Amino acid sequence: MTVTAPLGFEASGIAAGIKTSGAPDLALIVNRGPSQQAAVVFTSNRAKANPILWSQQVIVDGVASAIVLNSGGANCFTGPQGFQVTHRTAEAVAEALDVSAGDVLVCSTGLIGDQLDGELLAAGVMTAASALSVDGGADAARAIMTTDSHPKATVVQRDGWSLGGIAKGAGMLAPGLATMLVVITTDADLTASALDASLRSATRVTFDRLDSDGCMSTNDQVSLLASGASGITPDVEEFTAALTEVCRDLALQLQSDAEGASHDIAIEVVGAVSELDAVEVGRSVARNNLFKAAIFGNDPNWGRVLAAIGTTSATFDPYNVDVSMNGVRVCSEGRPDRSRDEVDLEPRAVHVLVDLQVGEAQATIWTNDLTHDYVHENSAYAS
Repeated sequence: MTVTAPLGFEASGIAAGIKTSGAPDLALIVNRGPSQQAAVVFTSNRAKANPILWSQQVIVDGVASAIVLNSGGANCFTGPQGFQVTHRTAEAVAEALDVSAGDVLVCSTGLIGDQLDGELLAAGVMTAASALSVDGGADAARAIMTTDSHPKATVVQRDGWSLGGIAKGAGMLAPGLATMLVVITTDADLTASALDASLRSATRVTFDRLDSDGCMSTNDQVSLLASGASGITPDVEEFTAALTEVCRDLALQLQSDAEGASHDIAIEVVGAVSELDAVEVGRSVARNNLFKAAIFGNDPNWGRVLAAIGTTSATFDPYNVDVSMNGVRVCSEGRPDRSRDEVDLEPRAVHVLVDLQVGEAQATIWTNDLTHDYVHENSAYAS
């Protein structure tokens, strides 16, 4: 049931006619309460889509009654008309559910620069509202897909309370989240400030560590809605751990469905002076096209790893770094170690371990290889 697994939530996903293919393209998720506390993390891109600008206003008071999401159009760089469409969509939800438009979060995903049809969206909202169900989470997950090959969803159960989540995203996966829309629900009874702190802690080590292609979206939004319907207020640390589990699961699902990818790469950096250094080093490798192309060709070219981390400001001695690939240490102290021929890169999963040997901090960045299919898909993409 995904986002409707926690008590107090209903959802739906319908075809509103936004996508010319006729595929589902509008999702509605409603928090029936008794509490309607919420928190949201947005893209850090300075170029923000109209739904982001709207939702940033909505979440100021930490309350959200519902969230409406459309695929088939990003509603970004669409001027005042685009913001009016977002506003009108929220008003349509408010009318259908008898809530305040100021408590309705709005998300959009798709091609930048195309105007959305406000009439179509408003009519779709009414259809979606009539289709709301405690079994509607799967339909909502499908309706937010763009180039995704399948829906992404997860549920985490705890003693008397739970979390559910859905996500979309297959390209433009980079920090500041990814080209992702994520909705997470919980029936735990927590304040908006507690939700916000937990969400920021969870996204920092999950979605913000997903760097598939180094491109940051204009529409990223991760929303957390709490109904309080379980009547249980969990320990904040326990809740954050469960929320991090949800975010990690969804992030890895996004990684595995990245556009055109044939390898899922985990770059684990250990022995760093600080976590910031470990992240910087891992991200430098994740964004190195030569390294990513080598992995696509099943080539354990560890020299490209060292060349990539040499561009960072992290503290380390380039001639005292170890690199392992899928369990084989191919470089020790900046020199060749075991033969590259021992490394098997045929499996989809690739683990690169970089030991900087200067401290105790560590971090893992998730990325993908650079493939012909990725280039083709992004040269032809329109929705």
